[in-house]
Amino acid sequence: MGKNKRKSAALPQKSKNEKLVAQMEQQKKKTLIVIVATIALVVIIFVGLFLLASRDSSTGTSAEPVEFNYSEMTRLGSEDAPVKIVEFGDYKCPACAQFAGAIKPQIVQEYVNKDKAALYFANLAFIGDDSKTAALAALSVYHQDSDAFWTYYDAIYANQGDENKEWATEDFLVELAQKEELPIDYDLLRKDIEDKTYNSQLESEIQLASASGVSSTPTLFVNGVMVDEPFNMEAIDAQIQAASEAVVAE
Repeated sequence: MGKNKRKSAALPQKSKNEKLVAQMEQQKKKTLIVIVATIALVVIIFVGLFLLASRDSSTGTSAEPVEFNYSEMTRLGSEDAPVKIVEFGDYKCPACAQFAGAIKPQIVQEYVNKDKAALYFANLAFIGDDSKTAALAALSVYHQDSDAFWTYYDAIYANQGDENKEWATEDFLVELAQKEELPIDYDLLRKDIEDKTYNSQLESEIQLASASGVSSTPTLFVNGVMVDEPFNMEAIDAQIQAASEAVVAE
Protein backbone atom coordinates (compact mmCIF):
# COMPACT_ATOMS: atom_id res chain seq x y z
CA MET A 1 0.00 0.00 0.00
CA GLY A 2 2.86 2.42 0.83
CA LYS A 3 4.44 1.94 -2.58
CA ASN A 4 1.13 2.59 -4.33
CA LYS A 5 0.68 5.80 -2.38
CA ARG A 6 4.12 7.03 -3.35
CA LYS A 7 3.45 6.21 -7.00
CA SER A 8 0.08 7.93 -6.82
CA ALA A 9 1.66 11.06 -5.26
CA ALA A 10 4.18 11.36 -8.15
CA LEU A 11 1.52 11.52 -10.91
CA PRO A 12 0.55 15.20 -10.52
CA GLN A 13 4.23 16.27 -10.77
CA LYS A 14 4.67 14.30 -14.04
CA SER A 15 1.54 15.83 -15.48
CA LYS A 16 2.83 19.30 -14.60
CA ASN A 17 6.16 18.64 -16.34
CA GLU A 18 4.41 17.37 -19.47
CA LYS A 19 2.26 20.49 -19.53
CA LEU A 20 5.36 22.69 -19.18
CA VAL A 21 7.08 20.84 -22.02
CA ALA A 22 3.99 21.26 -24.18
CA GLN A 23 3.91 24.99 -23.46
CA MET A 24 7.60 25.28 -24.38
CA GLU A 25 7.04 23.42 -27.64
CA GLN A 26 4.11 25.68 -28.43
CA GLN A 27 6.25 28.75 -27.71
CA LYS A 28 8.99 27.40 -30.00
CA LYS A 29 6.44 26.97 -32.78
CA LYS A 30 5.21 30.55 -32.30
CA THR A 31 8.80 31.84 -32.37
CA LEU A 32 9.53 29.82 -35.52
CA ILE A 33 6.40 31.22 -37.18
CA VAL A 34 7.49 34.77 -36.33
CA ILE A 35 10.99 34.13 -37.74
CA VAL A 36 9.63 32.59 -40.94
CA ALA A 37 7.15 35.47 -41.36
CA THR A 38 9.92 38.03 -40.82
CA ILE A 39 12.16 36.34 -43.40
CA ALA A 40 9.27 36.18 -45.86
CA LEU A 41 8.54 39.87 -45.33
CA VAL A 42 12.19 40.77 -45.91
CA VAL A 43 12.23 38.69 -49.10
CA ILE A 44 9.04 40.37 -50.32
CA ILE A 45 10.53 43.82 -49.65
CA PHE A 46 13.74 42.99 -51.54
CA VAL A 47 11.81 41.54 -54.47
CA GLY A 48 9.63 44.65 -54.55
CA LEU A 49 12.66 46.94 -54.52
CA PHE A 50 14.30 44.88 -57.27
CA LEU A 51 11.20 45.05 -59.46
CA LEU A 52 10.93 48.79 -58.84
CA ALA A 53 14.57 49.30 -59.77
CA SER A 54 14.12 47.18 -62.88
CA ARG A 55 11.10 49.21 -63.88
CA ASP A 56 12.99 52.47 -63.34
CA SER A 57 15.92 51.14 -65.37
CA SER A 58 13.63 50.07 -68.15
CA THR A 59 11.96 53.46 -68.12
CA GLY A 60 15.35 55.15 -68.37
CA THR A 61 16.44 53.19 -71.42
CA SER A 62 13.14 53.71 -73.18
CA ALA A 63 13.07 57.45 -72.50
CA GLU A 64 13.07 59.90 -75.36
CA PRO A 65 16.55 60.76 -76.72
CA VAL A 66 18.13 63.93 -75.33
CA GLU A 67 17.88 66.88 -77.70
CA PHE A 68 21.28 68.55 -77.97
CA ASN A 69 22.05 71.84 -79.68
CA TYR A 70 25.01 70.43 -81.58
CA SER A 71 25.85 73.77 -83.17
CA GLU A 72 26.99 75.07 -79.77
CA MET A 73 29.31 72.12 -79.01
CA THR A 74 32.92 71.54 -79.92
CA ARG A 75 32.89 69.14 -82.88
CA LEU A 76 35.25 66.75 -84.61
CA GLY A 77 34.04 65.63 -88.01
CA SER A 78 31.34 66.66 -90.43
CA GLU A 79 28.35 68.51 -89.04
CA ASP A 80 26.26 66.59 -91.59
CA ALA A 81 27.29 63.19 -90.25
CA PRO A 82 24.18 61.05 -89.63
CA VAL A 83 25.36 59.90 -86.20
CA LYS A 84 26.32 62.38 -83.51
CA ILE A 85 28.33 61.18 -80.53
CA VAL A 86 28.50 63.42 -77.47
CA GLU A 87 31.07 62.95 -74.74
CA PHE A 88 30.75 64.65 -71.36
CA GLY A 89 34.12 64.79 -69.66
CA ASP A 90 36.36 66.41 -67.05
CA TYR A 91 40.02 67.03 -67.89
CA LYS A 92 41.00 65.90 -64.38
CA CYS A 93 39.08 62.62 -64.67
CA PRO A 94 41.44 59.59 -64.93
CA ALA A 95 38.73 57.52 -66.67
CA CYS A 96 38.30 60.30 -69.23
CA ALA A 97 42.03 60.16 -69.94
CA GLN A 98 41.69 56.43 -70.54
CA PHE A 99 38.75 57.05 -72.85
CA ALA A 100 40.72 59.71 -74.76
CA GLY A 101 43.66 57.37 -75.18
CA ALA A 102 41.88 54.10 -75.96
CA ILE A 103 38.30 54.58 -77.16
CA LYS A 104 38.29 57.98 -78.88
CA PRO A 105 40.96 56.97 -81.46
CA GLN A 106 38.82 53.98 -82.48
CA ILE A 107 35.72 56.15 -82.85
CA VAL A 108 37.68 58.67 -84.93
CA GLN A 109 39.23 56.01 -87.16
CA GLU A 110 36.11 53.92 -87.73
CA TYR A 111 33.44 56.60 -87.88
CA VAL A 112 34.58 60.23 -87.81
CA ASN A 113 37.20 59.93 -90.53
CA LYS A 114 34.68 58.11 -92.72
CA ASP A 115 31.98 60.77 -92.17
CA LYS A 116 29.75 58.17 -90.55
CA ALA A 117 29.69 60.07 -87.26
CA ALA A 118 30.79 63.32 -85.67
CA LEU A 119 32.23 63.52 -82.17
CA TYR A 120 31.18 66.33 -79.84
CA PHE A 121 32.58 67.27 -76.45
CA ALA A 122 30.86 69.00 -73.54
CA ASN A 123 32.37 69.86 -70.17
CA LEU A 124 31.25 68.43 -66.87
CA ALA A 125 33.96 70.10 -64.81
CA PHE A 126 33.36 68.99 -61.23
CA ILE A 127 36.43 67.27 -59.76
CA GLY A 128 38.33 70.39 -58.71
CA ASP A 129 38.62 74.12 -59.28
CA ASP A 130 41.28 73.51 -61.89
CA SER A 131 38.83 71.29 -63.78
CA LYS A 132 37.14 74.54 -64.73
CA THR A 133 40.47 76.23 -65.43
CA ALA A 134 41.35 73.48 -67.91
CA ALA A 135 37.89 73.68 -69.47
CA LEU A 136 38.16 77.45 -69.89
CA ALA A 137 41.55 77.06 -71.55
CA ALA A 138 40.24 74.40 -73.94
CA LEU A 139 37.26 76.55 -74.86
CA SER A 140 39.58 79.46 -75.59
CA VAL A 141 41.62 77.26 -77.92
CA TYR A 142 38.46 76.03 -79.63
CA HIS A 143 37.20 79.52 -80.33
CA GLN A 144 40.59 80.46 -81.78
CA ASP A 145 41.05 77.31 -83.86
CA SER A 146 38.53 74.46 -83.79
CA ASP A 147 41.01 71.91 -85.16
CA ALA A 148 43.63 72.87 -82.58
CA PHE A 149 41.11 72.13 -79.85
CA TRP A 150 41.32 68.38 -80.41
CA THR A 151 45.12 68.45 -80.36
CA TYR A 152 44.89 70.33 -77.06
CA TYR A 153 42.22 67.91 -75.77
CA ASP A 154 44.58 64.98 -76.37
CA ALA A 155 47.55 66.85 -74.89
CA ILE A 156 45.76 67.75 -71.65
CA TYR A 157 44.72 64.16 -71.09
CA ALA A 158 48.15 62.82 -72.07
CA ASN A 159 49.76 65.15 -69.50
CA GLN A 160 47.10 64.74 -66.84
CA GLY A 161 48.26 65.17 -63.25
CA ASP A 162 47.08 63.68 -59.97
CA GLU A 163 43.31 63.83 -59.62
CA ASN A 164 43.67 64.96 -56.01
CA LYS A 165 46.14 67.77 -56.70
CA GLU A 166 45.75 71.12 -58.43
CA TRP A 167 47.88 70.83 -61.54
CA ALA A 168 45.80 72.43 -64.34
CA THR A 169 47.05 75.93 -63.60
CA GLU A 170 47.09 78.89 -65.95
CA ASP A 171 50.85 78.60 -66.49
CA PHE A 172 50.67 74.85 -67.10
CA LEU A 173 47.88 75.22 -69.65
CA VAL A 174 49.54 78.05 -71.59
CA GLU A 175 52.91 76.28 -71.59
CA LEU A 176 51.25 73.08 -72.80
CA ALA A 177 49.69 74.95 -75.73
CA GLN A 178 53.10 76.37 -76.59
CA LYS A 179 54.73 72.96 -76.29
CA GLU A 180 52.18 71.55 -78.74
CA GLU A 181 52.83 74.53 -81.02
CA LEU A 182 49.13 75.23 -81.40
CA PRO A 183 48.39 77.84 -84.10
CA ILE A 184 46.78 80.24 -81.64
CA ASP A 185 47.49 83.48 -79.78
CA TYR A 186 49.03 82.38 -76.47
CA ASP A 187 48.58 85.79 -74.87
CA LEU A 188 44.90 85.64 -75.73
CA LEU A 189 44.71 82.15 -74.26
CA ARG A 190 46.16 83.41 -70.98
CA LYS A 191 43.81 86.40 -70.99
CA ASP A 192 40.77 84.18 -71.65
CA ILE A 193 41.73 81.99 -68.71
CA GLU A 194 42.26 84.97 -66.40
CA ASP A 195 39.07 86.74 -67.48
CA LYS A 196 37.03 83.52 -67.62
CA THR A 197 35.89 84.63 -71.06
CA TYR A 198 33.93 81.46 -71.78
CA ASN A 199 32.60 80.85 -68.29
CA SER A 200 28.98 81.24 -69.37
CA GLN A 201 29.44 78.52 -71.99
CA LEU A 202 31.15 76.30 -69.44
CA GLU A 203 28.34 76.73 -66.91
CA SER A 204 25.79 76.08 -69.64
CA GLU A 205 27.49 72.77 -70.50
CA ILE A 206 27.61 71.75 -66.83
CA GLN A 207 23.88 72.49 -66.55
CA LEU A 208 23.27 70.53 -69.76
CA ALA A 209 25.02 67.53 -68.24
CA SER A 210 22.75 67.66 -65.21
CA ALA A 211 19.62 68.09 -67.33
CA SER A 212 20.67 65.11 -69.46
CA GLY A 213 21.01 62.80 -66.47
CA VAL A 214 24.82 62.73 -66.53
CA SER A 215 26.31 61.95 -63.12
CA SER A 216 29.78 60.68 -63.99
CA THR A 217 32.50 61.07 -66.59
CA PRO A 218 33.03 60.00 -69.24
CA THR A 219 29.42 59.69 -70.37
CA LEU A 220 28.54 59.13 -74.02
CA PHE A 221 25.40 59.71 -76.04
CA VAL A 222 24.76 58.39 -79.53
CA ASN A 223 22.10 60.44 -81.28
CA GLY A 224 20.81 61.49 -77.90
CA VAL A 225 20.71 58.00 -76.36
CA MET A 226 23.05 57.38 -73.42
CA VAL A 227 25.63 54.63 -73.87
CA ASP A 228 25.61 52.13 -71.00
CA GLU A 229 29.24 51.01 -71.41
CA PRO A 230 31.51 53.83 -72.66
CA PHE A 231 34.57 51.54 -72.53
CA ASN A 232 32.95 48.67 -74.44
CA MET A 233 33.74 49.34 -78.10
CA GLU A 234 31.51 46.51 -79.26
CA ALA A 235 28.56 48.03 -77.43
CA ILE A 236 29.38 51.46 -78.88
CA ASP A 237 29.61 49.94 -82.37
CA ALA A 238 26.21 48.32 -81.93
CA GLN A 239 24.61 51.55 -80.75
CA ILE A 240 26.13 53.54 -83.62
CA GLN A 241 24.90 50.93 -86.10
CA ALA A 242 21.40 51.06 -84.61
CA ALA A 243 21.43 54.86 -84.80
CA SER A 244 22.58 54.73 -88.43
CA GLU A 245 19.79 52.35 -89.35
CA ALA A 246 17.25 54.52 -87.57
CA VAL A 247 18.38 57.55 -89.56
CA VAL A 248 18.10 55.62 -92.85
CA ALA A 249 14.62 54.37 -91.88
CA GLU A 250 13.45 57.95 -91.40
